Amino acid sequence: MKLLEIFRKDAILPSLRADERNEAIAELLDALIESGIAPASIRDELLAQILKREEMSTTGFGRGVAVPHVKNPGILKRGAAIGLTQSGIDFKSMDKQPVYSVFLLLSPGDQPEDHLQSMETIFRSLMKDTFRRSLRESTTVDEVVHLLEDADTQVLGG
Repeated sequence: MKLLEIFRKDAILPSLRADERNEAIAELLDALIESGIAPASIRDELLAQILKREEMSTTGFGRGVAVPHVKNPGILKRGAAIGLTQSGIDFKSMDKQPVYSVFLLLSPGDQPEDHLQSMETIFRSLMKDTFRRSLRESTTVDEVVHLLEDADTQVLGG
């Protein structure tokens, strides 16, 4: 699976307006709804589901990255958003450091394997220091897309 199969170009936000966790998640969720991943009618349900999961266990995995994610039967198709911030957001991360890159993944409830495969693909790139650093330095949608293309090429070996 490629990153560019997961992320929606129209849901890449190189400069999040939000400066706190719940607002950042809502901003990314709205971008995914706008891109057709889920109907607006379940926005509040999805937001509540994502935030409940955050309260149980943070998706701020450390190294400046958070990957909130949810499966829900109302989601039309799998898709992910990326939000970047220069100021950092407190996600109550495991390493107690601010988050600069937020990845929000939405998946239909009946596709758990696809959801897991998407998470594995995302984490494969996030484990690389150069990927995280380049992402944090990106300031435009095109720069982020180019970075995703490069990561897909490296993983696929061509």
